[in-house]
Amino acid sequence: MANSPAHPDELLRETLAAVAPGTELRDGLERILRGRTGALIVLGLDRVVEEMCSGGFVLDVGFSATRLRELSKMDGSVVLDREANRILRAAVQLLPDPTIETTESGTRHRTAERVAKQSGFPVISVSQSMRIVALYVGGQRHVLEDSDTILSRANQALATLERYRARLDEVSGTLSALEIEDLVTVRDVCAVVQRLEMVARISEEIAGYVIELGTDGRLLALQLDELMGGIGSDREFVIRDYVDLGRKDRSLADVQKSLGGLDSTQLLDLGQIGRVLDLPGGGDALDAAVAPHGFRLLSKVPRLPGTIIDRLVAHFGGLQKLLAASIDDLMAVDGVGEQRARAVREGLSRLAESSILERYV
Repeated sequence: MANSPAHPDELLRETLAAVAPGTELRDGLERILRGRTGALIVLGLDRVVEEMCSGGFVLDVGFSATRLRELSKMDGSVVLDREANRILRAAVQLLPDPTIETTESGTRHRTAERVAKQSGFPVISVSQSMRIVALYVGGQRHVLEDSDTILSRANQALATLERYRARLDEVSGTLSALEIEDLVTVRDVCAVVQRLEMVARISEEIAGYVIELGTDGRLLALQLDELMGGIGSDREFVIRDYVDLGRKDRSLADVQKSLGGLDSTQLLDLGQIGRVLDLPGGGDALDAAVAPHGFRLLSKVPRLPGTIIDRLVAHFGGLQKLLAASIDDLMAVDGVGEQRARAVREGLSRLAESSILERYV
């Protein structure tokens, strides 16, 4: 693990990756569990942690699973460096601020939670009696589970993602056909954005399982990559097609953050999505007509660079004008020669034909 990231969720993910199956640290934790002993391990050492340490030994030796297991037999805590490459202290008594609030009851877990909150470093607590491994990262507590349990939940989430992806492909295809015919409404745009956001959230949950599974999650990672191909760029292009991003206080990142801030109930409300996107009628006029700039369909033309897409949209101003443009019109755009103009013209024509056929046949 590198320096502590700003967001607690990122630090938790880094910590989960450090203790995932296949890592040396996970091997050490499993040895401790099998040996039916407890442990308290701090992943990081600075002045704050130094001041909490009392007694013990200064080691500064290379990390290994067997060394961690043997050192954990002694009373006291073990302190590693952030990357879990070296063992820096062993058999130390940790004395965090007793006024720090904790919800734990056991002495080891109470100490672990307080040390994590006071130092900002991840702390691992291995319970001797309950035989569980708990991670304390900031104010969060996460109990490690075995791979079979995580895989079961991950496979359920993957099946849900497959269904949502199929529905997303349907509404995206409908939107493409409506864009070609210039019949898009606020409802159509919101339906696609809704599905894109739902799919992204499920994939993020599965990505967390992949991290937690370590080497046991390689097949799951491949399946996730296959299902999520192109989703990220689709989210960006839909927003750029329909949202006014010209205002100083309204960037692409701002819109994506606002969508991410919607809870599950709000995400089901197309009107709420329309209000976040600030579409005509404030999102309440779902049947109001809207027209795309053309970013999304141009992105589907093979081997068309992003800079050329931006120039084409800036030059023509909308998808309908792009569809009506001749090869000579396209060549008037900087960087578009005859060969590229033909590729754009033919690519858009094929997209128009296939989109309309899929909708009506």
